[in-house]
Amino acid sequence: MKTYLIKRIKAFLDWNSIPAVMLEHTPWLTPCNISAAAQLCYDDNALYVRMCARESPIRAEFTGLLDQPCLDSCLEFFVSPMPDEQRYINIEYNPNGCLYLGISTGNHDLYRLIKDNDDTEFLCPKITLTEDGWEITYQIPLKFFRLFFPAFSFESGKKMRANFYKCGEYTVQRHYLAWNPTTSDTPNFHRPCDFGEIVLE
Repeated sequence: MKTYLIKRIKAFLDWNSIPAVMLEHTPWLTPCNISAAAQLCYDDNALYVRMCARESPIRAEFTGLLDQPCLDSCLEFFVSPMPDEQRYINIEYNPNGCLYLGISTGNHDLYRLIKDNDDTEFLCPKITLTEDGWEITYQIPLKFFRLFFPAFSFESGKKMRANFYKCGEYTVQRHYLAWNPTTSDTPNFHRPCDFGEIVLE
């Protein structure tokens, strides 16, 4: 199981100073010329996420509230903040900012979370197209975690389980990438048993 130490920030957030992990595991399909990386950091108020993808061409078709961003070029972060629970939050974005936000224990009980009037402002997503792909940054506020995990807190040494994913069901090159290796025979990211460990510095 892979482990990632989440750096604590005290002032200005400089992503260049935050360690990155590569999504090097390529299950189910032959590796292609697509790559992705992820970074995390935190302060007293939120967990901050940055994910970057190198891919061409990018597919970005979906924009609707109930659309499935995983069918486009998609970057995903699954996190189980309380390691003694099976529940996890999954956040999936395409380059248009189309969001799938859910809470689940696996493929058999996927619950999509939708805020009134498609108000996803609390995540504060920022998407940038680059010369060779795209990237996204967003935040997961502490108060959001506590809606579902009331005992959760940002404490040094706290261990969580998580995985980062890159996929594209309808892209020119269908692909699946993961940070911590997956063990299912067919495409399935919704497996907490395949999560790695992330630790607050």
